[in-house]
Amino acid sequence: MTSDALPEVFESSSRSPCNNLGQKVSCKAKAARWASSEAALYDPKGERKYLNRDERARVLNVMDTLDPAKSLFALVLAWTGARVSEVLALTPASFQLDSSVVTIVTLKRRKPSIREVPIPPSLMAKLERVFALRRMQQSGVVVQRLWPWCRVTAWRLIKKVMALAQVTGRGACPRGLRHGFGVGTLQSGVPLNLIQRWLGHARLTTTAIYAAACGPEELAFARQFWRSIPASKPAPPTLRPQPCA
Repeated sequence: MTSDALPEVFESSSRSPCNNLGQKVSCKAKAARWASSEAALYDPKGERKYLNRDERARVLNVMDTLDPAKSLFALVLAWTGARVSEVLALTPASFQLDSSVVTIVTLKRRKPSIREVPIPPSLMAKLERVFALRRMQQSGVVVQRLWPWCRVTAWRLIKKVMALAQVTGRGACPRGLRHGFGVGTLQSGVPLNLIQRWLGHARLTTTAIYAAACGPEELAFARQFWRSIPASKPAPPTLRPQPCA
């Protein structure tokens, strides 16, 4: 039975004579699905699962200090918002050098699909220089993976980067990078449907969860509210009676 079929099972259980038990099971199942959801920005305890702007900047700085192959893997992961397995599957044919676009196979869906994600031209230039992508494309060597690692190796690399950048908590992992990409692009004004395509989400409602993060516009409104309240004046000093001479 797939996880997608669970809601129907629990819903039918709640209609059974043991209605109270069914409702308890249904609530627990929904809570479990929410906690494990890819798009949930917080865990049930309220711990943040995405990188904020400052954390992302520190992580990118650390990535630049790694050896070329590891650095480029981590940077592609950060600038595409892709999953670890999707970046590990990239080959020379995945890169459109002149337009600075990466073609990514979305692996999490039942039927794999293709999406195109732009990356900074400077990053594409580094990829071409280190892996000789243009020469490999011209010579027909296009199916060889750029990073022939296993998922565990890639995961450990990102965890090491997070530790060096002093990022801790639930967001200190590859999924934290992906969530940080979603939050960061939305707060930078990228349309929601475009972010959906870049992340490979099947439903727009999954992408919309990134709007829950407090962005620059919200902070600007908050500052206006803070300024609307007059600053409190210091209380006058209390006069103490002078002792008699």
